[in-house]
Amino acid sequence: MAKGKIKVQTENIFPIIKKFLYSDHEIFLRELIANATDATKKLHALSSLGEFKGEIGNDTIEIILDKSAKTLTVRDKGIGMSEEEIKKYINQIAFSGAEEFVNKFKDKTDTGNIIGKFGLGFYSSFMVAERVEILSKNYKDEPAAHWECDGSPEYSLKEAEKNERGTDIILHIAEDSTEFLEESRIKTLLEKYCKFMPVAIKFGTKTEYIDNAAGKKDKDGNIEKEAVQVDNIINNPTPAWTKAPSTLTDDDYKNFYRELYPFNFEESLFHIHLNVDYPFNLTGILYFPKIKPNMEVQKDKIQLYSRQVFITDSVEGIVPDFLTLLHGVIDSPDIPLNVSRSYLQSDGNVKKISSHITKKVADKLEELFKKDREDFEKKWDDIKIFIEYGMLSDEKFNERAQKFALYKTTDGKYLTLDELTEKIKPLQTDKDDKLVVLYTSDVETQHAYIQSAKDKGYEVIILDSPLSSHLVGRLEQQVEKSTFTRVDADTIEKLINKNEEIPSKLSDKEKEELKPVIEEVISKEKFTVQFESMNETDQPMTIVQPEFIRRMKEMSKMGGGGMFGAFPESYNLVVNVNHPLISKLLKEKDNNKQKEIAKQTADLALLSQNMLKGEELTKFIKRSIELI
Repeated sequence: MAKGKIKVQTENIFPIIKKFLYSDHEIFLRELIANATDATKKLHALSSLGEFKGEIGNDTIEIILDKSAKTLTVRDKGIGMSEEEIKKYINQIAFSGAEEFVNKFKDKTDTGNIIGKFGLGFYSSFMVAERVEILSKNYKDEPAAHWECDGSPEYSLKEAEKNERGTDIILHIAEDSTEFLEESRIKTLLEKYCKFMPVAIKFGTKTEYIDNAAGKKDKDGNIEKEAVQVDNIINNPTPAWTKAPSTLTDDDYKNFYRELYPFNFEESLFHIHLNVDYPFNLTGILYFPKIKPNMEVQKDKIQLYSRQVFITDSVEGIVPDFLTLLHGVIDSPDIPLNVSRSYLQSDGNVKKISSHITKKVADKLEELFKKDREDFEKKWDDIKIFIEYGMLSDEKFNERAQKFALYKTTDGKYLTLDELTEKIKPLQTDKDDKLVVLYTSDVETQHAYIQSAKDKGYEVIILDSPLSSHLVGRLEQQVEKSTFTRVDADTIEKLINKNEEIPSKLSDKEKEELKPVIEEVISKEKFTVQFESMNETDQPMTIVQPEFIRRMKEMSKMGGGGMFGAFPESYNLVVNVNHPLISKLLKEKDNNKQKEIAKQTADLALLSQNMLKGEELTKFIKRSIELI
């Protein structure tokens, strides 16, 4: 049996780095600034230990763009490197100086803000640069060093002149990457990846107007302003989520929301401040926006960070799907700064974090419900899609949601599921001892059906979200011996069948005689004529669609309905045999007039369901005027 060591051919490393190290080439700037941040944080750590006794001074990281020289420079005033340290940390690919530093000093001082881990970040520069220079002077005041490489395994390293402590990484941008010589492109990248880096980052200057030094006033007596050039600091090193919740006011949270989403003019409804240190580290702030019916519009609003370094705003698969409807920031050092989204989705820490966030969201909702139910009810209509989404997609969240999920009645009352079932049990239990929960998906369109139910003392709840057809199936599983039925799924007597027989005024023979007359004025492919004994005051004809068929079709539109989505629309036209108009229809001897009465009555039934449209509606209006 042969044994040995796998050899890596260094000549092949750089092409791999250039093409495959990161999925997005633009990530190079984030990596270089992360390294500069680490260098700065290391200096602060050494200063706290007394190992660096000098003045830290201005530690701002500077991004310098020189379009004429085709260079982009990342300059820091951090710990710096000597010649020997460059040999150690730069010339050994995948050797992490940050990780070594953390291991050395973790028991002596806080190293929690040190970002680097894999030792590959610097080499991302070769994805966009044809040549890279390093000019560095370390904090020990040793001679400065100059390193240079053209993307091959060959490099040069020599002593150099540099007066200030710190490191310049100078990228000579390649011909195929000249987009990174555009100021607007760099500005966009800095705002995307470095908006909340923990060290101030300067990119050029900007003009500000301040009171003039001489105190000169204008004709109105106001001190005149003068234009001055100041550093353009592009980031907020101490964002709200890094602070203790006890130090923040409601205005602080509102202002941070505006900082995250400057073009979103709606305020959030409420927020959750995440602050966990066991069994993993996690901070962040999640905001509940008003959830619009079109859920897709809301997604990609959670920003994922690791030690204030932006990773992604595409968190589907990383956090539960329903949480992607929220806005805000999640930050955890336990989430690797890894380029692969699939890696994130399979990472064990990420899965634990995902479960914990779900729990914290449920905790917050329950707390808000118990603390101020009236206020929670006011916000319910704006967040209910989010809650329903969570109930359908996450079993643990569904269990917790039973304590705060609300169901609004057509009278405007909000009830929990337990409160609802307790309230309707006496009146809405059918002959088989099954509880029937009536609901409407559209209060306006189904008003006549709702009124019929209310006339009998029944309660009707509103389930009008895109998820309702899925939700009712879940609710039926939770409420023992129950069925959820839309209020227009059948006639009122059959919605809650209590075995109360109403005598029929028509014989079976008369029904058979009347059936073809009605079938002639409707679509036989779409409607099935049924005769039922109802009260005289009920509608002469009613359109209903069986609950099961309608629900399956709606589910198929949202996904999950299978073969039912292909079924044509089908309804029942229910004829109230006890209504005087139906008796009149039967007795009418003039065929044309009989057909006209049948058509007008059927059209009224269609109109009540908002199903009379186009040419048929025009004809109905004309016919109604003539009849009047």
